[in-house]
Amino acid sequence: MNDIKEVKTQLQQVNEARAAANKKLGLKMLWLVAGALLFSFALVPIYNVLCSLTGLNGKTENKVAVSSLTIDKTRKVKVEFTTTVMPGLGWNFYPKQSEIELNPGKIETVIFIAKNTTSVSVSGQAVPSVSPGQASLYLKKIECFCFQKQTLEAGETKEMPLRFYVSPEIPKSMNDIALSYAFFASPK
Repeated sequence: MNDIKEVKTQLQQVNEARAAANKKLGLKMLWLVAGALLFSFALVPIYNVLCSLTGLNGKTENKVAVSSLTIDKTRKVKVEFTTTVMPGLGWNFYPKQSEIELNPGKIETVIFIAKNTTSVSVSGQAVPSVSPGQASLYLKKIECFCFQKQTLEAGETKEMPLRFYVSPEIPKSMNDIALSYAFFASPK
């Protein structure tokens, strides 16, 4: 009889130990899921900082960085503008001029046209990209429609300025830059 009580006590202790181990494992798994979720939310800002610092993927810094610019009048750099409207936005979007030649250090303004072709108000966000990727270190935007979300009412057409310059420190071998904008639908 004592043997049965002893076996029951041992089984109860084993079950309690398993329950404690399972609870500990469950808590570890919850922490792992929470950490993975937080990491996934942090990926976009981390990626943007990495691209901004390294010029990876042709992203440029969205900083106003005009200070005693010297204009290099000895050479010209050609900047080409391309645009893409992603499916679902319902806009026409294009630059008034497809390219510009400028002296490094000279501030230029280029106008882009956006037209909402739908019968409802639509918001969009422009995402810039620069090619070659290294050129993003030298293309400096002062004012850009890409800094914030844009909303167009049904049938509305809007002129959107881009004020920028190419840094005089741009390597002499870099004479052509392509600045592309992709407009994505954005919640209002």
